Amino acid sequence: MWAPVDCEIYWRDHHDWLQQRGYMLRPRYKPDWKPSWTGTNKSPFLCDDGQDAIRPVVMDATRVSDNRMVLLKRVDKSVHPYEVEMGTLQDPTDQNITFIVMPHLRRYTNPSFRTIGEAIEFFRQVLEGLHFMHEHHVAHRDCMSLNIMMDAGPMYPDGYHPRATFLTRDYSRTARYHSRTRRPVKYYLTDFGISCRFEEDDLNPVVIPILSGDRSAPEFQEDETTPRNPFPTDVYYLGNVIREDFFEKYSNIEFMKPLLESMVNPDVDARPTMSEVVETFKTIVSKLSGCQIRSRLIRREDDDFVNALLYQPLIRRRIRRIGVGSRP
Repeated sequence: MWAPVDCEIYWRDHHDWLQQRGYMLRPRYKPDWKPSWTGTNKSPFLCDDGQDAIRPVVMDATRVSDNRMVLLKRVDKSVHPYEVEMGTLQDPTDQNITFIVMPHLRRYTNPSFRTIGEAIEFFRQVLEGLHFMHEHHVAHRDCMSLNIMMDAGPMYPDGYHPRATFLTRDYSRTARYHSRTRRPVKYYLTDFGISCRFEEDDLNPVVIPILSGDRSAPEFQEDETTPRNPFPTDVYYLGNVIREDFFEKYSNIEFMKPLLESMVNPDVDARPTMSEVVETFKTIVSKLSGCQIRSRLIRREDDDFVNALLYQPLIRRRIRRIGVGSRP
């Protein structure tokens, strides 16, 4: 385990090499960096270069070619061999270390979802994403809420700060953003550290369990050691994400209930495959009306009066858009 200072020194020592490869770290990691608050009355917490590393193995950077913010992940190939296939930068000082260059991602729930349609698009992307992995015989094994991220770049026309995501990149003011409806985003399943790939002809793939961050899977409540097929557990994990982050929070996505109940079925053998999940989801969405899809998500704890206040601006915008009630 790295101490925070050791982590920062590591990135400082790689600053010039990364810059030569086309990736610029924040000024804090320049070898000759001097704190901007030195000799002033400013607090480090209010300065851009006062913000430290995100986590020991990841670092934000700017891709020089297009000024786009990206995320660099340091991967130890001896510990996480399956992630190495995506690596694009080899550490020049340690042949066992490689770097993955990814879009700079943020929690998929921040900012909040506004409409049913936005939630549906999230469901579609993550369900199809896990289906794609399963079709290629890869089990994620940890597809919990914290391991689903989004590339929010389209939502933020002026960008946002990598450490204080509610602020602009220059750390000067609150970052403005558009809704997911106006500026659609992409969602990503992340953290493949315990993922497994199986042979195509392996009709009964089993592996010794490594517990996910989601410890609620029924099959592991009494037995955490027996080798199991990880694919039905993946189905449970993703179903539980949608159940906890959406179904239990919002009252108007009851249409997902039958599918979610099948995905989190305590009987492992009764759960659908991801192929079946995706087909069922398509059928469910095809039966929703356009008005329903555009409706605002309603939090279960909100009373009717609060929801009416939230809903009225959306109704007014729709009326203006179609010209109903407008003056001649």
